[in-house]
Amino acid sequence: MKLHIKNGRLIDPANGIDASRDLYLADGKIAAVGAAPAGFQADRTIDAQGLVVAPGLVDLSARLREPGYEYKATLESELQAAIQGGVTSLVCPPDTDPVLDEPGLVEMLRHRARSMNQAHVYPLGALTVGLKGQSLTEMAELTDAGCVGFSQADEPILDTTVLMRAMQYAQTFGYTVWLRAQDAHLGRNGIAHSGPIASRLGLSGVPVMAETIALYTIFELMRSTGARVHLCRISSAAGVALVRAAKKEGLRLSCDVSAHHVHLTDADIGFFDSNARMTPPLRSQRDRDALRQGLMDGTVDAICSDHTPVDDDEKLLPFGEASPGATGLELLLSLALKWAEEDGKGDGLSQAIAKISPAPAQLAGLAGGRLEEGAPADLCIFDPEARWTVKAAALASQGKHTPFLGYELRGQVRHTIVAGQVVFSRP
Repeated sequence: MKLHIKNGRLIDPANGIDASRDLYLADGKIAAVGAAPAGFQADRTIDAQGLVVAPGLVDLSARLREPGYEYKATLESELQAAIQGGVTSLVCPPDTDPVLDEPGLVEMLRHRARSMNQAHVYPLGALTVGLKGQSLTEMAELTDAGCVGFSQADEPILDTTVLMRAMQYAQTFGYTVWLRAQDAHLGRNGIAHSGPIASRLGLSGVPVMAETIALYTIFELMRSTGARVHLCRISSAAGVALVRAAKKEGLRLSCDVSAHHVHLTDADIGFFDSNARMTPPLRSQRDRDALRQGLMDGTVDAICSDHTPVDDDEKLLPFGEASPGATGLELLLSLALKWAEEDGKGDGLSQAIAKISPAPAQLAGLAGGRLEEGAPADLCIFDPEARWTVKAAALASQGKHTPFLGYELRGQVRHTIVAGQVVFSRP
């Protein structure tokens, strides 16, 4: 199909473009920007007057719950949620059941996702067999099957020697290790940020040093092995400061933050709202402000949705018994716009898009995130001024739980295009 998108405001942070330009798509690629290619005849024209035409969003952490947890969500429901949120590419952690530690499982997941012709799915392979932290997986075979990196999800490696060997192996072959900085023992049974609010509510705490001690270990192993590491969902002011120093030192390092932690604090637990139970936990206002500043100065590279759908049976429980996690795919765009509107310079649109499209695409080694001739025709066309209220019934995700229920947010997706095909349009 050949598509002509006209009259839109084209925002492409990777190429420094923010202007009214037409876009021409053919054979799943961007055929031209600005003027039509010779002899181009569009099969369909989309009038984007008053809308922003941006690269499709790239989400660095979205749990699709398949295989093994279909009672929480299905591939169909979560990919529909992705395209309704303008997400055209997503990276999924390996903590499925069974764990993504064998090439056959990865190939099966990718085949299922491709057959739906919706968002692109890029799995992370398990760093250790069964995520048990003991034996390394066959990283080369998993890479051949389609993995873009290797992760322990939220499972720590107790034996530092195993982590060192994993990083040595990954460095040898040029793989990226995706780690969440969490000490295996400190705050192991914690459910909230260690501080006055947790104490007042009688909730067991997860101290900030559980993150910083893990970071010290990771950085020391990076110095020894030369491995490239992506830190998943940094959560504290002290953590941001350590990442900033490590980057200045020259370590091959990147990191992301969840959209929830950009806006919320432990005060949002309120009267034990289980929708606000997260991993890592929502931290103090000081931590939240440091994360936002880290995004502004480039210390924090990207915003992810940390999409973790949870069913009613596991969420509608007392705070301490509820499963952590929240839906986020459909909120990623609006929450990024909200951050940029509050903290950015000018209208902030380009800053917001940079953190949820080109930056994460580059970190994951993907071809998307750019609007230039020859690039994949993955686009998000949205109304930056449209306001909508987050309601559970309106979410396509099977997981209906989010701490943003009832919030009025800005920015609504009108069309999502994947590989040159319009996969979602909102009336």
